[in-house]
Amino acid sequence: MDITLWIVQGLLAAVYLVAGGLKLVRSRAQLVATGRLDWMKDNSDAAVKGVGAVEVLGALGLILPEATGILAVLTPIAAVGLVVVQVLALRVHLTRDERQPLPANVILLLLAAFVAIGRFLG
Repeated sequence: MDITLWIVQGLLAAVYLVAGGLKLVRSRAQLVATGRLDWMKDNSDAAVKGVGAVEVLGALGLILPEATGILAVLTPIAAVGLVVVQVLALRVHLTRDERQPLPANVILLLLAAFVAIGRFLG
């Protein structure tokens, strides 16, 4: 089970590092221009950067505490935080009637919940 948790943590961390990193290093206008991030049109630059920072911190929290053995309880807490991120993302997309991102949001939510439960119980 530990190997499965590490694989899921690694995949989630990679996804959130890329997604959050792009939100931190690119401008909101550049991200909106891709045509896949319409929700950003209605949010400030600071809000987009804030989401990016939360995603990057969540990604780091999935790996570093458990890998170093320092405050390992932070790993499942980070996973719970990413579950909250996905619940909020689902809410945003549903209120905007954006159906395309929903499957990815649900998958990320379920994977983060799996890590949270697995690490809290393990």
